Amino acid sequence: MNIDTEILQTIKTMPESLKQEVLHYAKYLIENYSKDVSPEQAPVKKRRSGILKGTFVLPLPDDFDESLADFKEYME
Repeated sequence: MNIDTEILQTIKTMPESLKQEVLHYAKYLIENYSKDVSPEQAPVKKRRSGILKGTFVLPLPDDFDESLADFKEYME
C-alpha cells in the first residue's frame, strides 16, 4: 500500500470535523514548507560590535562577592 492510499483510507474513517482539521493542517504545511529556500539564500545577520557598551559598570562594588540578604537563611 502506498502512502497516498493509506492517507485516503485514514481520512475516510474520520468524522467531518477532523477532516476539516486535516485540511487546514495540510494547507498550512504546503504554505510554510514548500518554499524552496536554501541555507545559502537565507539572510545572514551580521554582528554589531559595541552593542553592549555601557551595560556593565566597572569597577565592581566591594561587596560584589558577598551573599545576598535574601539567601541569609539558606546560607546558615
